Amino acid sequence: MPNRRRFSRRRLLAQAAAWGGMFRFAQARAGAQPAAGVNRNSAPSQLKITDMRAVLVASNYDYPIIRIDTNQGVYGLGEARDAGREGTALVLKPHLIGRNPLAIEPVLDTLRIFANHQRMGGGYSAVDMALHDIAGKVYHVPAWRLIGSRYRDRIRIYCDTNESQDPKIYAERFRRRQQQGFTFFKMDLGTRLVANRPGAVNDQRVATEKGLAYLCEYLQAVRDAIGWEVPLGADHFGPLTVKDSIRYARAFEKFNLAWAEDMIQIGHLGPGGDAPKSWRAYQELKEATTTPIATGESLFGLEEGFKEFIDHRALDIIHPDPLTAGGIRETKRIADYAAMHGIQTAIHFAGSPVGCMACVHMAATLKDMLAMENHAVDIPWWDDLVAQPAAKPIVNRGYIAVPDSPGLGVELNEEVVQQHIRKGGYFAPTPQYDDYILDRFRIGGPYPHLDENGKLVNSR
Repeated sequence: MPNRRRFSRRRLLAQAAAWGGMFRFAQARAGAQPAAGVNRNSAPSQLKITDMRAVLVASNYDYPIIRIDTNQGVYGLGEARDAGREGTALVLKPHLIGRNPLAIEPVLDTLRIFANHQRMGGGYSAVDMALHDIAGKVYHVPAWRLIGSRYRDRIRIYCDTNESQDPKIYAERFRRRQQQGFTFFKMDLGTRLVANRPGAVNDQRVATEKGLAYLCEYLQAVRDAIGWEVPLGADHFGPLTVKDSIRYARAFEKFNLAWAEDMIQIGHLGPGGDAPKSWRAYQELKEATTTPIATGESLFGLEEGFKEFIDHRALDIIHPDPLTAGGIRETKRIADYAAMHGIQTAIHFAGSPVGCMACVHMAATLKDMLAMENHAVDIPWWDDLVAQPAAKPIVNRGYIAVPDSPGLGVELNEEVVQQHIRKGGYFAPTPQYDDYILDRFRIGGPYPHLDENGKLVNSR
């Protein structure tokens, strides 16, 4: 027994010496060669937001791009919803100044009460993107790493195609898209295409049975051009009621659409005209047809917008736009919740490369993602708005590569952006959005007030 104890003691001492040697070797290596990729330009615990500015880029849909600056020179870019305005983000400035941008969720929690559907979700969404850009740069990781793991290294893209009242010309345009490398397609199929044909459209601007037959000619032509096996969605049908939508969707069943998008446009809208309020209306439509039904580009938030549609299985596909839905983190919540209920996600997008790459980071982390829209493949200077990513074109043969560079992996090309500003300057100062009361109160200083002589004290 004593011999066994001495043997065990010697064995433990030998193991400890070996482990100690390995530890000293690791220390020496660490001291001799610092880990690559560590950002030594930032002290995260002392990081503070100091400013928010914006630039409005003129395009097919204007692009409101914001920049959040910090006290350590690290900044983040974000983007409000296309055709929206930068003010939806800038009004949030008083609630951001002095905050640590790395506290992403606590910061966003305080902004959520100011967000809503349609373009009013754009400010919250833009801030979300900018915060992830800053955090990724500080921690030297891509934005997707901040919200999960990457399921794919490229994102499949679909794009709209200009209409033609001639079905053959319309179909030929889709054939050219296919030659560009696209493998997922979407077409606008509004009643305006057949409005000039006798008996095709009633006085409510809705297709008659005769008009529906004409619309199906376009679907037939496009299917014959690109094939019946490839995904093809349809959108922009006009002012349809639930019953109109059911008629349209049933007429389209034989064309095996990937989805029919935002069909119900009468009686179930939010104040902006295109955000569905009634999951019951969409549930009625979905249950009446085999054509897959999608909506959601103008909804904000999981609890506020998507949850009831998902809980009641009122859709086959959710179609959020991250620039309205809540940015990177909230859109992932929505898509993951939908996936738990067996509902797929497609991404609506019509903005600049800034918002585009934010969406790409988010989409890379989704388990079940069909495709993401791009509304700028025919704009020759779109790629040039950014110096990073350096690889061009950004949309390459129908896909976008997921970046590995820190943050969003996007840097603006100031010279090109300057050529396309709608109004104002290039990230001009925004003192009109300063609010000393909210700012001073929030960062812990004494609340400004008037003394007995009416003089403002504790002001900035």
